[in-house]
Amino acid sequence: MTKALGYLTLVLTLAFAASPLWSGDFAGFTADQLPVPQIDPPIQPASYAFAIWGPIYLWLAISAIYGVIYRAADPAWDAVRVPLCISLGVGVPWLLIAQVSAVWATITIFIMTASAILALIRTPARDRRWLRGPVALYSGWLTAASFVSLCTTLAGYDVLLNGYHWAFVGIIGALAVTIATYARAATPVYLFAVIWALIGICANNGMQNFLVTATALTGIVVLICIMAMWAPRINQQT
Repeated sequence: MTKALGYLTLVLTLAFAASPLWSGDFAGFTADQLPVPQIDPPIQPASYAFAIWGPIYLWLAISAIYGVIYRAADPAWDAVRVPLCISLGVGVPWLLIAQVSAVWATITIFIMTASAILALIRTPARDRRWLRGPVALYSGWLTAASFVSLCTTLAGYDVLLNGYHWAFVGIIGALAVTIATYARAATPVYLFAVIWALIGICANNGMQNFLVTATALTGIVVLICIMAMWAPRINQQT
């Protein structure tokens, strides 16, 4: 059974990485998907930031291949594989879902995020480059992306706030989840992925939405400080 989990992880990882080939790229919901069109919402990172999916796909694929070859029957890896397979399994059709329904895309991306974070928390201290690193990069970007999806959708359905104000909620919400996750699995790669998303938000808003940019910059500083504070603990675990 343990070997089957390793092969299942590999198959789902490769299918997930190949999904853009038949689903197309995704850089945000289109205007006609929401009752109140969200054109370039403030919570959304600049388009270049989505290039992080390249390293995510590649590193996850390398991890899955390594796992099949060297960790096929490792119980510690299997504990990670179960929630990771759930996340990847939902992720395979996600691009198609996102092109059809913003609501279902938001629901499913939170399922992906929650299971990816659980996988990260379960990663053993060893095999940082082969397991914890790729899972951390993946779950970190999903942490940010899930709040982008949520806040864009809520603004698109005119729930309580407009897109500008939901941007603040989304940044703070993503930071709260990031800090809570980092307290359980202190992995700098995870913070890097979230910081990358925040940099993209800064680039997208610039001085035009200065307060949104300032909030994202504050989040970057906070995460860098947390990373520096936790560095001695991480070094002790290495």
